[in-house]
Amino acid sequence: MSRNGQVYSAPVEASGALVLGDFELAAGTWFPWHVHESHHQLVWASRGIVAVNVGDAHWVLPPTRALWLPAGTVHRTGADGRARLSGIYADPARCPVGWPEPRLIAVGPLLRELLRHLTADDLGEEPRARAEAVAFDLLEPVDVTPISVPMPRDPRAREVAEALLADPADPRGLAEFGRVAGASERTLARLFLTQCGVGFGHWRTQVRLRAALPWLAAGTPLTGVARRVGYSSPSAFVAAFRRAVGMPPGEYFAGGYR
Repeated sequence: MSRNGQVYSAPVEASGALVLGDFELAAGTWFPWHVHESHHQLVWASRGIVAVNVGDAHWVLPPTRALWLPAGTVHRTGADGRARLSGIYADPARCPVGWPEPRLIAVGPLLRELLRHLTADDLGEEPRARAEAVAFDLLEPVDVTPISVPMPRDPRAREVAEALLADPADPRGLAEFGRVAGASERTLARLFLTQCGVGFGHWRTQVRLRAALPWLAAGTPLTGVARRVGYSSPSAFVAAFRRAVGMPPGEYFAGGYR
């Protein structure tokens, strides 16, 4: 059950290779961690912006992007604002797509209209099969690195992490944080490296980029996004985004921001 009381429902059996259904997500709705053992899922919102977590990895999806989740992937899905989420599930036995890991997918006008077409209740078996075949052909992966923010276990490092999650633009370094958390700069650096698998600077960058995703997806001007997450200029933010993700934010969202 989501935090606003909506009940999560698993896909139902159907005659086609795809099962589709639309439902509204109220602002602040997050489904709990769950898994679809027998179906692949394509997470897509025809309206609004949704987010998906898989472990420490985080994706934010405007209508131009979807996320492919192979069967057996533990995840959670939610929306900070109002959105219309499409429940799209694929039968692995009848699905030509076999990506073993989550993949970001481009959703162009044709795929969008096909997905809407497939939700029709009166669609015959043969027209459905033809539309499904084209829809599968249109699943175009976007080659990006997901933004991952692992959390440290040590309470001193976790206090630093939670402060930066609350305010990604906080300019303090580990020496300043250490005076509050009760640990030396060297100790905190070691804790982030050993418990998160990355150095503190890289970890902070991931936090800032993850915080930027919803604003970028909503079309917030780049200058404002960069300032909100602690970058002195849009160019510095774009450079950091490109290094971490593999492409600039405009390409990542394919028209999702201006």
